[in-house]
Amino acid sequence: MTRRITMPALLTLAAITIAAPAAAQDDLANRPKTQVVAKGTSPDGRITVTVALDGEGRASYAVARDGRAILTDSRLGFLFTDAPKIDRGLALAGTARDRADTTWRQPWGEWETIRDRHNELTVRFREAARLKREIGVTFRIFDDGVGFRYTLPAQANLKQANIAGELTEFAFAEPGTAWWKPAYLWNREEYRYRKTPLDGVGTAQTVMTVKLASGTHVAIHEAALVDYAAMNLRRSDRPNAFIADLTPGSAAASVSRAAGFSTPWRTIAIADDAAGLYAASRIGLNLNEPNKLGDTSSWIRPGKFVGVWWNMITGKWTWSRGPRHGATTANVKHYIDFAAANGIPGVLVEGWNVGWDGDWFGNGKDMQFDQPTEDFDAAELQRYAKSKGVYLIGHNETGGSASHYDAQLDRAFKYAQDHGIPVVKTGYVTDAGQIERTDADGSQHREWHEGQWMVNHYARVVETAAKYHVSIDSHEPVKDTGLRRTWPNWVAREGGRGMEYMSWQDKNPPEHEANLVFTQLLGGPMDFTPGIVSLKGSDDSDIPSTLAKQLANYVVIYSPVVMVADTPEAYAQYPATLPFLRAVPTDWSDTRVLNGEVGDYATVARRKKGSDEWFLGSVGDEEARSFTVALDFLDPGRAYTAEIYRDGPGADYRTAARHAMTVETKTVRRGDQLTIALAPGGGQAIRFVPVGKAARKR
Repeated sequence: MTRRITMPALLTLAAITIAAPAAAQDDLANRPKTQVVAKGTSPDGRITVTVALDGEGRASYAVARDGRAILTDSRLGFLFTDAPKIDRGLALAGTARDRADTTWRQPWGEWETIRDRHNELTVRFREAARLKREIGVTFRIFDDGVGFRYTLPAQANLKQANIAGELTEFAFAEPGTAWWKPAYLWNREEYRYRKTPLDGVGTAQTVMTVKLASGTHVAIHEAALVDYAAMNLRRSDRPNAFIADLTPGSAAASVSRAAGFSTPWRTIAIADDAAGLYAASRIGLNLNEPNKLGDTSSWIRPGKFVGVWWNMITGKWTWSRGPRHGATTANVKHYIDFAAANGIPGVLVEGWNVGWDGDWFGNGKDMQFDQPTEDFDAAELQRYAKSKGVYLIGHNETGGSASHYDAQLDRAFKYAQDHGIPVVKTGYVTDAGQIERTDADGSQHREWHEGQWMVNHYARVVETAAKYHVSIDSHEPVKDTGLRRTWPNWVAREGGRGMEYMSWQDKNPPEHEANLVFTQLLGGPMDFTPGIVSLKGSDDSDIPSTLAKQLANYVVIYSPVVMVADTPEAYAQYPATLPFLRAVPTDWSDTRVLNGEVGDYATVARRKKGSDEWFLGSVGDEEARSFTVALDFLDPGRAYTAEIYRDGPGADYRTAARHAMTVETKTVRRGDQLTIALAPGGGQAIRFVPVGKAARKR
């Protein structure tokens, strides 16, 4: 049921006092005196947003929860390349209020339905002198966070917005600990998360997660990144404060658009603890536009897949043609057979097309996305896969030559449609800031992966793919900002350090997955490529994980399309993993984060969509730990068989016992307590099946 209520405009001119730590109060005392001009609250009344003007006409906002400041006065405004900034000399031009309480259904996701309950406050400012330009700021205040965005109306003195940057601030009211990864370094988003004091953050990508000194957890991100540059966070000259730093483009302005638009939403998720942030992150989905594709149930296919991939990552096979070429007809048939035997619906193939020979890194202009190599019989493989009840997943690697890919989009996705390929994994492997752009006049430019031009390129890819009923799994992508709600064929992204790093020398640390749950995954699904049961990388190197953790990752790290990433030979060597890998789904009706601390551990329970079965995954860091979880998520009055895959005796990521895994079953009910014991670098995976009959369809 949908209910939307419009409230009359209301202006609050009285000053509002919000408790803040002494350091924050001292900082405010040194700034021009502010007067609150508008105030909004969350539906439950716990979160308050105040908007103020100081004595010089600078606008700011502040956020408090339960009367305690989260963000103290934080500036608002813009810098332009060809006009004066919008900053000083602003006056209030008006306010408006609205509220909504709706529920909407996801075609796939971590929750089948999502509630959007918020109060809205819009404040308009106008320059009191000179250009008299106007801007609006809209705040949507949820029970677990805040989203806000600017509107730049078309007007006499602002017809074209050439934005050099925003003045938007996030000024934390107290010190804290931050988990973040750096922006603007060569390897795009693929860096480890760092844990530092809040004032030790450099320039960070979002999501950035913060645990304040009071214990409150906050995650800063953005939503609905459309025709705009992605936001990073740059340290301000104020303690514990950050400025929105827009990713640059090849031109002087980071963003160029005709006025008459709204920016992406800046999001502030707030929770008592790390586990609470996961549910709070749904505000990002709620701030995106509804599904534009209509009913996609006939062609968007969540599911697992195997891949002609890991042998290339470890160096046994090659993407290029030659004696070790991976994407041959015979090799792909072998993977199709394995997928069919294990109920896995998809087979990814990389290196199948012309263009991989030679040095393609950062130069993909030889790539042809509808021309297979001579040892890849596309028609025969389409026939063979269909006869086995399996489909192929395509791969389009651009080598960073985005304009070259733009020119082939219709050909590429027509080819996929004609060959029964419902999902295409895309790639943009080149250094950050080195995307190759060629304009219609032949001029050459270099762009960042998350600049405005590339944001629009990724959108063109997804929209074109939708015309051919093809879904997109982006690698080397623009970050996820919830656009999967609007374009549900944007099923997954990489955008971080996945399992491939476990093959190489600079491996992910054991804390990596417990970091991802409360940082990057707050933005959306990640194609993490789990399931390396051999626990071996390149040069037979050891992977710092236990076997049970590889299974737990299928529940903990969400994506609707998930690779069973090791080779058929590895699964034959460790057959105890196969029952769980066959059973674990990729689409869910409910998700509960039962406990967790950023970078230490995380326990997640998910209900299989259309079923009464539940799955639980728990992952830890380098420390052994044990705790209990309440099985309150199970249905009342029913018994369940818990199929448990846990670290075995002596399991340890540092030793040969990393493969030790115990498989056991026990009967459990709602309200029972279950002990989770994690070895160093370990994990635990559980499947809960109702006793006495197969889980009924829902």
